[in-house]
Amino acid sequence: MKRVPGLRYDVLDDLLGYPLRRAQLAMFDAFDEATRGLRMTPPRFTALVVIGANPGLSQTLLGKVLGIARSGAMLMTDLLEERGLVERRHQPRDGRAWGLHLTPRGGRFVEKMKARVLEFDLRKARMLSKAERNELLRLLEKLAR
Repeated sequence: MKRVPGLRYDVLDDLLGYPLRRAQLAMFDAFDEATRGLRMTPPRFTALVVIGANPGLSQTLLGKVLGIARSGAMLMTDLLEERGLVERRHQPRDGRAWGLHLTPRGGRFVEKMKARVLEFDLRKARMLSKAERNELLRLLEKLAR
């Protein structure tokens, strides 16, 4: 979704959503390049990173993070479990509850993926100074609330 020189964009130039969407697509291209051939999507990557950072996370909380229903989080967990990246373990405080954990293989995979995705993300945004990047992250977080 590139701007075409010589075209007028009317109200689109006054909207936040239009350039945000264009930027999102550009960053998704970087993510796709970083994860090519690995059957990885942004939601799967997010799930793995969040599970790794929060061992024992419930499927309900994972669903909230991903903005999906608990049933969708269950399907996501099933997929990641089938790939040998995540496992369900009984919660020590509540034997009926399950917590999500990365497997050793999942932990190694996530560490490699985080480094690769961050590398491609930084490369795509190289025209921003560190201060500009930090400010953009701050402003986007503010808008996302």
